[in-house]
Amino acid sequence: MLKHSIFLRIYAGLVILVVLVALFGYLLVQIINYQRAQEYRESLTDGMAYIISEGIARQPNEQQRMDWISDASNLLELPIYYVKADKVDLTRAEAKRIEERKAVVRWDAQTNVAYIIIGLKDDAGHLLYIKAENITERQMKALPVFVLDYLVYYPGQEKEYLQRIQHYFAYPMQIEDVKNLPLDSEQIGRLRLDHSIILYRDSATVRGTTISIVSPIPGSTTEVLVMGPVPLFNWMPFQLAAGITLLSLFVLSLGVYGLLVPMQRKLRAVNYALNKMKTGDMSVRLPVESSDEMGSLASSYNSMSDHIQRLIEAQRELMRAVSHELRTPVARIRFGVEMMADEEDYEYRQHQVEQIDKDIEALNTLIDEIMTYAKLEQGTPSLDFEQIILFEVLDQVVIETEALKTGKTLELQAPPLTVVVDAERRYLHRVIQNLVGNAVRYCDNKVVISGGLDGKGNAYICVEDDGPGIPEDERSRIFEAFARLDDSRTRASGGYGLGLSIVSRIAYWFGGSVHIDESPRLGGARFIMQWPAKRFKDSKRKAGDAAKDSDNESLNVK
Repeated sequence: MLKHSIFLRIYAGLVILVVLVALFGYLLVQIINYQRAQEYRESLTDGMAYIISEGIARQPNEQQRMDWISDASNLLELPIYYVKADKVDLTRAEAKRIEERKAVVRWDAQTNVAYIIIGLKDDAGHLLYIKAENITERQMKALPVFVLDYLVYYPGQEKEYLQRIQHYFAYPMQIEDVKNLPLDSEQIGRLRLDHSIILYRDSATVRGTTISIVSPIPGSTTEVLVMGPVPLFNWMPFQLAAGITLLSLFVLSLGVYGLLVPMQRKLRAVNYALNKMKTGDMSVRLPVESSDEMGSLASSYNSMSDHIQRLIEAQRELMRAVSHELRTPVARIRFGVEMMADEEDYEYRQHQVEQIDKDIEALNTLIDEIMTYAKLEQGTPSLDFEQIILFEVLDQVVIETEALKTGKTLELQAPPLTVVVDAERRYLHRVIQNLVGNAVRYCDNKVVISGGLDGKGNAYICVEDDGPGIPEDERSRIFEAFARLDDSRTRASGGYGLGLSIVSRIAYWFGGSVHIDESPRLGGARFIMQWPAKRFKDSKRKAGDAAKDSDNESLNVK
């Protein structure tokens, strides 16, 4: 069912596309957040890496350096290793960060442990290797100690040197008057006891929750060192959410465009074919590449084009044939009228009137045949199907034909009275009448008429004669309008060549077919028409519905 509907395929494709875009967005967020988290960790440690490097560089000898590192480890409550540089494998990007006196952070997502690598000033042969498992308030409150230890070497110039090292820090640092800070009495009391405090601020802005560290400056009762505010890591900031949403919509729109392009291409081909048809060019046919709605549209267009082209050709052929067929009786009428004008003999004039009357009757018959054929050929007959006892119609045609006293033998192999078929009585009678009349006209002596059911759900009627038959290479042409064969079936036999054309069109609109072969019993021609014995439950429908049941173009009818 899915492959037969282009719209279901589009809907299913949209669902799959949405799922894929959602997965793509999720993975993209994870990848971006991994990089953002790494940059966030490095930005928080870059400044401290510089301060620690400066602190170690100020120590005059190796022992004091080791003591300083030990004190720093105790203060941070983190293990700090003084290792040789050649023992640590650094990537090109990590080595560049070390040269720029920035920190290298290696994060282990499975154990949630960060390994921090810090380069040393004036000691390229060694590195500091810090293992940070848990970052608590203890470590955060220790950070101002390192900054103040750096500033103690510049008494009276603390603010100036704080500004010099600001670019190493991703968050602001400044010396503020404690009175300018929104602190309560408890927090001020803790500062007076030389304790650092941490301030948490929730904000509805893009920055979200921030942390600030306030630490008292030794020797000052009014000024404090404020580090921050430091924004906590936001896994889904507005910029990232907006970017991923826009990118997802763009990818989704590309996917939708990709789903609609094939249909757009097919519709463009249909539009091109219709424009060509509008100019009178019926040669364009659409490729039927699928069994969905577009394939059905292409198939319907091709069938319509074939039908219109056939109708146009049939109309042209009909006009040529009609003009030819009308000339003979009209010429005879004109000749008879001219003869009557110069003839005074009453009996001769009466004879001419009778001949003219026959020609007029022939014209009426020809017009009736042409109108019937045109009505069937246009493809819009109104067929009212009903249940018909097949024997009754066959017997009626036999009785009517015998009343004409043709001198030929008619044999009816009557089907049982229980054989009931769905058909339009008027047109079924016309088919049998035309076939029997055609057989009587060309047979030598005998015509056999039969009908019934073939065991496959089809009804049939069969008319055979003992005449000369029809050559196999002429059998397809016999159903063309005004067609006559050149041998035994000549113009002298009578008729206008429309009877079998009418039979073929009725068979088509019945949803069946008609074919010719050689009679195995009589040796002449055998005509067999087949059509579905049962239609719909209500046994009635319009010709337009009947056409859908059979698109059998093997009728060889133009």
